[in-house]
Amino acid sequence: MVTAFLGAVPSFSKLTSSKCDDWIDRMSHIYTTFMLIMFGILVSTGQFVGDPIHCWCPAEFTGAFEAYTKNVCWIKNTYFVPMLDSIPIDIHKRQEAEITYYQWVPLILLFQAFLFKFPNVLWKMLNGGSGLNLDKICKLADETQWGSPDDRKGAIENMSFFLDRWLLTHRQYKHNFVARAKAKASRIFCFLCNKREGTFLTALYLCIKVLFLANVIGQFFLLNAFMATDYNMYGFEYIKMLNSGESMRESPRFPRVTLCDFRIRQLQNIQRWTVQCVLPINLFNEKIFIFLWFWFFFIAFLCGFNLVKWMFLIVLKRNNYQYVKKYLTITDHMQTASDKKLCRRFADQYLRDDGCFVARMIGMNSTDMVITDLLDCMWRNYRLREEPRQPEYPEDEESKLMDKEKDTSPLDFRGNNVQ
Repeated sequence: MVTAFLGAVPSFSKLTSSKCDDWIDRMSHIYTTFMLIMFGILVSTGQFVGDPIHCWCPAEFTGAFEAYTKNVCWIKNTYFVPMLDSIPIDIHKRQEAEITYYQWVPLILLFQAFLFKFPNVLWKMLNGGSGLNLDKICKLADETQWGSPDDRKGAIENMSFFLDRWLLTHRQYKHNFVARAKAKASRIFCFLCNKREGTFLTALYLCIKVLFLANVIGQFFLLNAFMATDYNMYGFEYIKMLNSGESMRESPRFPRVTLCDFRIRQLQNIQRWTVQCVLPINLFNEKIFIFLWFWFFFIAFLCGFNLVKWMFLIVLKRNNYQYVKKYLTITDHMQTASDKKLCRRFADQYLRDDGCFVARMIGMNSTDMVITDLLDCMWRNYRLREEPRQPEYPEDEESKLMDKEKDTSPLDFRGNNVQ
């Protein structure tokens, strides 16, 4: 049973098997998620395996009383009062100062991990609506670079064929007022998903990018508001105190020393006791959340920069032409002005935004060699289909005319031409 249970837990290689996004997305939905899950396991282990709380009990307490005190204070919650402050006499004020969340830290970390994974789950669920299995295409392109030359050539031709069928199938076949309005709106607003206009994948990916950025920024500010006391940016103030050698004040969010009130019934008498407890688990909790503060700040910077980059690539249509031209120049296809003109049509009218987006994803998750060969194959097929047929040479016309005259000349009884 243990083996079956461990086999059901996904390995890290399965978590990193996604091939239809870029490395900054994987920093959020793979590495950050994995880190939060590991922190949650670490904290829960400290709660259920070790002693998460130790209480200083009166001398008359026996061993059973001490164990009871420790358990009831852990379950009932404790409250924090600074060491130099007097303990409130009013019981309601003590109850208002209770710390009720440290038992829930593992679940909080797991929920944070879910929020980081959620945009990627949406991306995998919705990108199939484009009519293309992007994940399999990217995986096939990644595996292509390790095959034999013949297998590699066959795989490139197969990918070129499927991409060509996909691009030609999802063309606009209606030209009424509604179709023209949707096409115009898709060109103006890049967030509109229009499969027939070739903007479904790009618009969906931009929305997923916005979700990644909104998630990490939201969690960053919530964590900062939760941990900060008199500081606006808790992490920077923490570094400042470490550099200046100042003593870091005890965090009211994760205090090490707390107080606990509980009552004991002895026959008809109810006695109230107040004991002082130590929470070693809060030492780990505070360090974990300080590290997460800096990590969220780093991820938010990466996600913001990445969103601006993709907005620049998608909104400025010329980048599609420049991207395709770069790889076709490597294969010596850009030699004349007509080649460059046809290349612009190839990028803007044939591949369009979604086709160039798929090409970028394949290039990000494989090598430049694979995407060069793939674009070269698609370019050759497109050129054969779009270029007009070349006129025949004069020599061919003359030979055809001579053959025609020869066939129409009179024959003698032996079948020879009569001169």
